[in-house]
Formats: sequence, structure tokens, C-alpha cells
Amino acid sequence: MYQVGDMIIYGGEGVCRVEAIGPIDMHGINKDKLYYTLSPLYREGKIYTPVDSKVFMRPVISREAAETLIRSIPDIEGDQYREKNLRLLNEHYQSLIRTHQCEDMVQVIKSAYSRRQARHAQGSKPGQVDERYMKRAEELLHGELAVALGIRREEVADYISKTLAEIAK
Repeated sequence: MYQVGDMIIYGGEGVCRVEAIGPIDMHGINKDKLYYTLSPLYREGKIYTPVDSKVFMRPVISREAAETLIRSIPDIEGDQYREKNLRLLNEHYQSLIRTHQCEDMVQVIKSAYSRRQARHAQGSKPGQVDERYMKRAEELLHGELAVALGIRREEVADYISKTLAEIAK
């Protein structure tokens, strides 16, 4: 069970802070059941979810894990998924996003970027599915890395670039 103040990944929401744990006083809700009250970090609102919910939850990665991940980005392969059927491409990206693993977010970003570059070389516009999932993966990854590294989400891309530039020296 998480504790008040913990930073967690909650389903497709991304990073949330556990604000409270206990029964909630709402009409039609079981008063004997424990709920997490979660505050999403990157949007307004509250989420109430049973502590035994089936929705994916895990702690935000540590600073050490974030730095290790960033250093390993050059070694993470973007998959060579070349499906032209948009429904299948959509399902492929969704399956990677649903793992909630940072390495898979990097893979989505690298794959979509590679497909964007290939389309650009052919004189085509970037694909909407690729662009949508690349943006979503970046939001989720940068949100978690920001918390792990103690920086703002807007600073993550520069942090990654600087770290990788230092490694390349």
C-alpha cells in the first residue's frame, strides 16, 4: 500500500501524488472500503480509486533509475514496425504505452521519430498516429523523469540532451 505523499504512476494518467488514504464520503460509495485520493501532477482535479483497484499503479522510478535510463537511451532500439494499417499501428503503440515502462516510452518515441524521418525523406507529412503516440509517450516519460530528477517537465528534454552529449565526449 502506498503512503500519503508518495508519487506514483496511475494508469494512463501518469504521475500522481497520494493525497489521502481512507474511506470517502460520497453518496453510493461503500464507506468500509479504503480509497486513494490522488492528485495528478500535470492537470487539475482529483482521482478517487480503491486501494485494491485493478488499475495499474507503481511508484515513480528513482533518480538513479532515471539517470541509468537516460544513459541507455542510445542503446534502446526503436522497433522497425512498418505496418501501414493504421488500426494495427495504433494497437501496436497502445500495447507499448500500456506497459507503463519508461523503456517502452523511449521505444515509442524513437519508433515514431524514425517513421517521421522516413516519411519526410519521401516528401510525405508525418503520420497522425505516429505523432499522437510520440507526443503521449513524451508526456508520460518526461513527467516521470521530471519527478525522479527533481526538475520541471519542460527541462527534461534539455537534461537528456546534455547528458547524452556528455556521454558522447
